[in-house]
Amino acid sequence: MTTRLVQVNMKAHDDSALGRFWAQALGWGVDSEGPGMTNLEPVGFAYPDPAALCIDIIARPEPKTVKNRVHLDLATTSTAHQAELVARLRDLGATLADVGQGEVPWTVMADPEGNEFCVLEPRPVYRDTGPIAAVVVDCTDPRAMARFWDGAMDWTLHEVGDDQATMRSAKGVGPYLEFVRTPDTKSGWNRVHLDVRPYPGDDPAAEEARLRALGATDPGIDRSAISWTVLADPEGNEFCLLSPR
Repeated sequence: MTTRLVQVNMKAHDDSALGRFWAQALGWGVDSEGPGMTNLEPVGFAYPDPAALCIDIIARPEPKTVKNRVHLDLATTSTAHQAELVARLRDLGATLADVGQGEVPWTVMADPEGNEFCVLEPRPVYRDTGPIAAVVVDCTDPRAMARFWDGAMDWTLHEVGDDQATMRSAKGVGPYLEFVRTPDTKSGWNRVHLDVRPYPGDDPAAEEARLRALGATDPGIDRSAISWTVLADPEGNEFCLLSPR
C-alpha cells in the first residue's frame, strides 16, 4: 500500500474569487463541487494524474494571521517571462510580499487573500513541470520530513540535505515537493495543506494505520461531518487522506 500526492488544499473567504485568480494565473479550468468548494485543474486533465497537482479551494471564515507554511512556486522559462508573469499576476490582483527574503532572484508575491507564493527565475530543473514548479513546505528538519513523506508516498527522493529535501512523482512528471528549513515554527492550523490518495482497491483504514506507524498523528479535528481522514506529519502539518481513486 502507498499513497500519492494529488492536490493542494487552500482555505479562502471567497473560494470562487480565489479560484478565478488561480485559474487565470495558471491557465487552468474551474469546476465547483457546490457552494464553498472550487476545484482547479488543467483543461482536459484526467484526475488523478501526477502530471499536475490540482488545487481545491474551500471556503472558511477564519482570517489569515501568519505566513503560510505551505506555498506554491511558479515556473518561468526566461527572465522576460518572469517579468511578464509578475506583471500579469499583479493585474489579476496579486501583490508583492516581503517575508524577509532579502535580495533574491525570485519574486515573492501574495494572492488576493494574502497567500504567499513565489515566481521563480528560470531554472532548468523546472523546465517540464508545468506552471507549478514546486509545492514548498517550511520545516525545521528537512531530513526528518523527507523520511516520513518518502515512506508515506510512492514519490522519488531527488535531494536530501540539512537545509532542503526534494521529491517528485516516480514517473518524473509534474511539480516537485520540497521541504525547506526555516527558522519560524508552526503556529495554528495550516490554511494551505496537502491531500494524498491511496490507489484503487487499497484499504483506507489500513493506510491510515500505516501512516500513523510512520509518524503521522491525529491533529484533533472533528471528523463527524467528513468522509476523509485528517492527519498531521511529524512537524504538525495537517494533511488529508482521501478515499482511494
